[in-house]
Formats: sequence, structure tokens, C-alpha cells
Amino acid sequence: MNLLLIVLTPFIGAIFVAWISRLGRLHAAWAAGAVTLTSLIILLPLITDTFSGYTLIQRLSWIPLSGLDIAFRLDGLSLLFALLILGIGLLIILYARYYLSERDDMGRFYAYLLLFMGSMLGIALSENIIQLLIFWELTSLSSFLLISYWQHRSESRIGARMALAVTGGGGLALLGGFLLLGQITGSYDLAVILVSADTIHAHPLYLPMLILVLLGAFTKSAQFPFHFWLPNAMAAPTPVSAYLHSATMVKAGVFLLARLFPALSGTPEWFWLVSMTGLTTLLLAAYIAMFKHDLKGLLAYSTISHLGLITLLFGIGTPIAAVAGVFHIINHAIFKASLFMAAGIIDHETGTRDMRRLSGLWKFMPHTALLAMVAAASMAGVPLFNGFLSKEMFFAETWHVINQPWGWLLPTAATIAGVFAVAYSLRFIHNVFFQGEPVDLPRTPHEPPRWMKVPVEILVALCLLVGIFPALTVEPILAIAAASVLQGPLPEHNLAIWHGFNPALWMSVIALIGGGLIYLGRQPLFILHERMEGRLELKSLYHYLLETLFKCAKTVSRLLDAQSLQQMLFIFITFIVILGALGYLDSPTTLTGERILLPVDGVSLVIALILMIAALGTVILHQQRLTALILMGMAGLGVALIFVKFSAPDLALTQLSVEVVTIVLLLLALYFLPQQSPSESSQWRRGRDWIIAIAAGSSVTILVWAILTRPYQSIADYFITNSVSGGGGTNVVNVILVDFRGYDTLGEITVLALAGLGIYAMLDCLKLPGSSHDSQGRPWDQDMHPVILASFARLLLPLAMLVSIFILLRGHNLPGGGFIAGLITAVALIMQYLANGVTWAQSRLPADMHVVLGSGLFIATCTGLASWLFDYPFLTSTFSHVYWPVIGEFELASAMIFDLGVYLVVVGATLLILVYLGLAHSQDHSFNSRKHTR
Repeated sequence: MNLLLIVLTPFIGAIFVAWISRLGRLHAAWAAGAVTLTSLIILLPLITDTFSGYTLIQRLSWIPLSGLDIAFRLDGLSLLFALLILGIGLLIILYARYYLSERDDMGRFYAYLLLFMGSMLGIALSENIIQLLIFWELTSLSSFLLISYWQHRSESRIGARMALAVTGGGGLALLGGFLLLGQITGSYDLAVILVSADTIHAHPLYLPMLILVLLGAFTKSAQFPFHFWLPNAMAAPTPVSAYLHSATMVKAGVFLLARLFPALSGTPEWFWLVSMTGLTTLLLAAYIAMFKHDLKGLLAYSTISHLGLITLLFGIGTPIAAVAGVFHIINHAIFKASLFMAAGIIDHETGTRDMRRLSGLWKFMPHTALLAMVAAASMAGVPLFNGFLSKEMFFAETWHVINQPWGWLLPTAATIAGVFAVAYSLRFIHNVFFQGEPVDLPRTPHEPPRWMKVPVEILVALCLLVGIFPALTVEPILAIAAASVLQGPLPEHNLAIWHGFNPALWMSVIALIGGGLIYLGRQPLFILHERMEGRLELKSLYHYLLETLFKCAKTVSRLLDAQSLQQMLFIFITFIVILGALGYLDSPTTLTGERILLPVDGVSLVIALILMIAALGTVILHQQRLTALILMGMAGLGVALIFVKFSAPDLALTQLSVEVVTIVLLLLALYFLPQQSPSESSQWRRGRDWIIAIAAGSSVTILVWAILTRPYQSIADYFITNSVSGGGGTNVVNVILVDFRGYDTLGEITVLALAGLGIYAMLDCLKLPGSSHDSQGRPWDQDMHPVILASFARLLLPLAMLVSIFILLRGHNLPGGGFIAGLITAVALIMQYLANGVTWAQSRLPADMHVVLGSGLFIATCTGLASWLFDYPFLTSTFSHVYWPVIGEFELASAMIFDLGVYLVVVGATLLILVYLGLAHSQDHSFNSRKHTR
């Protein structure tokens, strides 16, 4: 699974980089470079097969019945993006080492960068579109961390939230589109989707699916009208801008267009939606870029414009247009990353990015100026640079629709966009490096450190090499990438510099001359633009919509949420009762079925009476909190007896254990509350509540009666039949939890772990005042740890631990298991804290519950991952019988290791909650303060 390793390496490396940064800032940079280089080295041996036209697909079984696998795909397109992500990523890591100041946390920066790198690799290499979507969302989250890296700046926080809101909303749309696409094709694998174009086009859900998918792509690639988030993301450090907003994140949207091109393109809907969006974005952003005074603002809008150009090419839908789109993805990544880094150098050495203050830097920074000029010339489409070649292909493709109605609009618009591209490129060069002297710069400009320019030099060299020798440099990778996009043979194309006198050449000439004239006459245009600038910015519309959304949410909350638990329960239960009544009235039927009823025996009747008395007593005496808690405990014990009667010992043991833990938890909580609660409801409200409670209880009773008096088909027989043969255990309940439904259990213990950590975070260092007297004013006993209780608790601990281990080990074949054993252990340990005090117990139980909790999750997850080593689906268990001397035959099951993980999570989470709730009112303040000063 080399492809899996390529994706996982940056994620694992992020943890390593964050840890090693403690040794020094430079260690983080070296480690980040080593991690990226490792992924690249793993990728290199696979390149040969890809260049031979072979598509490598590697998969691990995950949830086969749902059509979900961990699957990765390496073809020409994914190889191109993987090389861009890793190659430019290496250069960014080197550049950032010199860009970041001493005050910046390098470990955090590189950890975030590697998280983003792994997420982008996941998008590029995913074979399953649901898996692709997961990585898609991870790029939104990791880019949020990168954009907001300078958290002390309000513009960074605002830009990060805006990027997350827009791309996150697009991700939700993409989820809907992918689900529809999977339903249409019957599979979530690209291998099936890419050859199902006819099926997709003919399906009635094609248009809604296409719109949802395009919303995801357009928001990610900052297409109109979602383009406003990208300029606001320029508040990020320049290495982030150079990486995310030229070569990676914003390319994810056009990557998706390229990836799904064979399946979704070729229809009028595709042409109009994609090409018109791309054309609008191309023109609007090119115009706005001309008038931006911030260097990164100009580059941001130029990026949006070039993304619109790529989107337009894919929208045109012809094979050669798709080739041109892939070609411009390569060229744009090269020259735009170098331009961003050059802008970062200028900002780093002068202290500003305002072009109204930056002038005449040629004499101070000639080397940087030359590099920036070459990259800007490539962006403008000047001959002998790489941008010229893909721009020529773009111009040629727009000319092919000239014979269509209104066909002249497309080449005209393309030429206008080319004019503005030349104009804003000229402004970048002339305003910054020529045109007089600098104006009141914060720092005296000078050349940056030598190695800070190396990444820019490499990219600028590529601009020249690709522009002069395209057939020798870019043609091989372009050919395999475009072939992957087209899923077929490449159309005839020629990357030569000179194609003779053709319309595309004349369009280039007009763009170069027109751009120069626009720049020369820019002053009236600046005055005109300032008058209408606010109308072109959609950021204000975004804020208006966001404020409107918040107002609507507050209005709904005010209507439904009276900040009263009773009121919320009343609304919820009333709504459920009404729905149930409407459902019954819509299709009335007899309440009692034909199933024969069991006779009522005395034991069942007694248990039922206990439950009813306990429930009614809890309601009537709820103001007397301790009494109500005792009655609730009676109800819990009654439920445990019911489980015993119906031969469910596992459930009975679990119920008893949970009951004990819950009682202890509630007793600790009662410490902070008065022993009696005042009457808070009026007579009318109590009457209303009685009515709705009786109605809800009656409804549930009727529903249960209707179900239990009818025959039903249960899946229990399947589990009973396959428990031994499939799971190797005779305890069906435990086998279900750790084998048949192990994935559910893994999710549940993950939630339990998060809940434990969340409660710990709320209670840590919290000191709450507790009551010192009872309800009659008598002081509490000063003996907080009675000798008899302390002595018996110490004696019972080893016995309780033996019982818990016994319950854990036998759980696979007899009643027990990790959850029950974990609760027994937790109760035994909690008793030590209650009976002997926090300091005494903690000094003898030094284990950090965070480590215990994390170890449990790690063990449970690794048990599931181990099955992949033997080509079985995730969490597939195995078992065997071995003969041990003296002991005899003994069963070993991998599910028992999973159960051990469950045990550790339950112990860790329970102790985190209960111990820290006890610490909140503990008198052992010295221990708590010492623990946190370490």
C-alpha cells in the first residue's frame, strides 16, 4: 500500500514535527522537509508504470457491503498533482524557514502545513469519492489553521472564518452531489464512475447532481460569485499563500473538474454552467487585479482570473481544451508560486506590500527584481515563457466557437482578459521595481538571505525551460495527465513556440499591446474604479447574508428555546405525540395483534410494581434530591432484574455497573446543590405537564403493546448461528459488540473518550463552593474519610480488580466483556478516592488517565487495522485454539484485544469524569496546584 503511505506520511510527520520543534526552530524545518521528501521517495518508484499508461489502484476493505473501501488511485492526473503538492511543498518549506520570524512558532506552522499537504494528497490520490470528500473537508480545516496562523491579527481570523464558511458550505453541497452520483452509477469508485458517462447523462438526477458537484468545485477554486474569500485569505503568511492559493488548495476545485470530466462533461448543462462561470470569473478578477494596491491582493485576483481561465477551458469541453486546461494548471502553479514568494521577499525586506510606497527597488534588490520580472512575464503570457504556451492554446480554443451564434463573444472576452493580465503584470513590475524612489519604507530594502531565493530561482528556471523547451520538459507529464482526464487517446496538439500567423497569435499581440496601453492610461481608470469598487466586491454581500442567517437563527431560537429545559421538553414531547397520533389516524388498525400473550407471573408483577412506584416516587419527591436519587436507583435495579428474568446477564451486569457509576456521579453533583429544590412551577403548569406526561406514556405503551403482540422477524438468529463459527465466542452479545458490530463499538468508545476529555477540560482547575451544612443547619462531619470505610475500600480493591479481570477475560464466551470490566475497575478505583482522599489515592495510582484513555483507543484501532495486513476488511477478527501445557486447550481471539481497548477507554473516561468532579470540591488543593505547576 505505497499510495496509503504517501498520504499518511505527512499526517504522521505533522505529529513528529510538532514534537521535535521543542528541540529548536530549525529542527522543525528540517523534519518537515524530511517528511515531505519521504513521501516523494515513496512515490518515485511508481512513476515508471504511470508513464507507461498503467493506472495503479490499491484498496483496503473497509465496509464492503456499503461499497466503501480505503482505495487510492495513481494515474497521470493524480501523479501530476502529487508532484506539484510535494515538489512545491518542499520549496515552500525551505522558503518559510527564512520567512518566519523568531516570534513565530515554526513547529505549529510546519505541523499545519503537513496536515494540509496530506489532505491534498488524499484528494489527488483517492479512488473512492466519499474518501475524496473526507480529504476535501480536511483541506478546509487545515487551511483554516494555516490562514489563521497569526491568530493575534483580526484580519487573519476573519479571513480564516470566511474561507472555512465558503469552502465548508461548498463541501456540504459536494457531499450531496457525490451521494447522488453514487446512486446514479451504483458505485462510489472512480473506476466505475469515469466509464458511466451515458448512464449519468441520461439519468433524471443528472442536473441536480451536477449543480451540487459544481458548487463544491467553484467554492474551492474561488469562482464567481464565491471568489471573495480568496483575497481575504491573503492575511495568511506568504508561504501559506504561495502554497495554498497557487499550487494546491484552489487547484482542488479544478482538479475535481478534471477528474470528473469524462463522466460529467459533454452536455449543454455542463457547457453553460462551467464555461459561463469560468468566463465571468476570468474577466471580473482580471479587471479587479489591475487596481489592487496590495501586492498579494493583486496576485490573489490574478489567481482567481487564471482559475477562471482553467474552468472555462474545461467548460468548453473539447479534448484539446481539456489538454490546455491541464497545461495551464502546471504553468500557473509554477509562475504564481514564484510570484507569491517574490512578493513575500519584498514584504519581508521592506516591511510593506503597498505598491504606492514601493518604487525603484531595482537598485536595492536587482536579483529579486529579475526573478519577479520573469515570473510576471510568464503570467502576462509573453513569448518564451511557459505562460505564453498555455495562453496560446486557450486563445485557439476560444476561436473554434466563432461560427456559433454569438460565438465572437468568447474570443473577444478572452482577449480582453489577456489585455488586463498584461496590464496588471506590467503594474507589478513597473510600480515595484522602477518608477522613482521608495516612499517612507519601514525598513531599508536589501536582498534576502541566499537560500530564501533558491525556491524562487528553481521555479523561475522552470518558467524559462518549459517556455523554450516544452517538448523536452513538460510534454511527457502533460501527455499522461491529459490522457487520464480524457480517459482516452490524446488529440493532436503541438507545444511548439511558433505556429505561424494564426488568430491565437494576433489575439496575443492585441493583448500585449492593449495591456501596455491600459497601463499607460491607468490614472483615469483608477478614478473610475474607485467610484464603483464597492459594487464589485461581494464581501459585503457575504457579511450581510451571514448577519441575516444569524438573525434568523436567533429568531428561531427565541421562538423555540425559552432557556427552560421544561419548556423544550414540553415542545419536543408534544410534537412527538401529535406526530404519532396523526400517523395512527392516517392508517388506523387494531392495537392488539394475533400473537399469543405470555402469562403474568408473580415475580414480573412485583418488579413492574417496583418500577412504577420508583418512577412515581421520583416524580412526586423530585424536590427532595437525595430521596429522588435513591428512587431512581431502585428503578435502575428493577431494570437489571428484568434483564435477569429474560436471560440477558450481560445487560444485567452492564445495568448494575452503570447504575453504580451513575449514582456516584450524581452524589458528587448533589454536593454542589441544595438538598431540596424549591417549587418552580405553577399549579397550571404542573397540571399541563401531568397531562402531556400521561399522553406520552400512554402513546409509548400503546406502541409497545402493538409491536409485541405481533409476530416479527428478528436478526438475532443470524448472530446466534454465526457467533461461534464467525466470531469464535459463545457470548453472542459480546461477539456482536467486538466483531459483528465492532465498527459501531469503536465509534462509541471514541465518543466516550471525547466526552471524558470534554468534561475534564471543563472541570480542570475548577473550584466550586460546596455546602458545609445540611438542610437543618447542622455542620457536616469533619471526618471526611472514616476509618472503617477507608479500611474496607482498601481491602476490597484487589478483590474488585480480580473480578474485573475475570469478567474481561471470560467476556468472549461467558457474560462479561470490556465495558462491564471497565466499569467495575472504575468503581473500585473511585471508591479509593472517596474513601481515602485524592492525595492518598493519586500518590498510589500515578497512572495518567489521558494515557490510559489514549492507549485504549490506540489498541482498539490497531486491532482493526491489523486485519488489513491479511487482506481482510477493517476490524475483521480472527481466532484460534492453542494447547498450553498444564492449562490445556485455550482459545485466542483478536477480538479480546479489541475488548481490552474498550476496557481501557471506559476506565480512563470514567475516572477522568469522576475524579475531576471530586477534585472540584476536594480539600486537597495542594495536590491539584502541584500537578499543574509540573
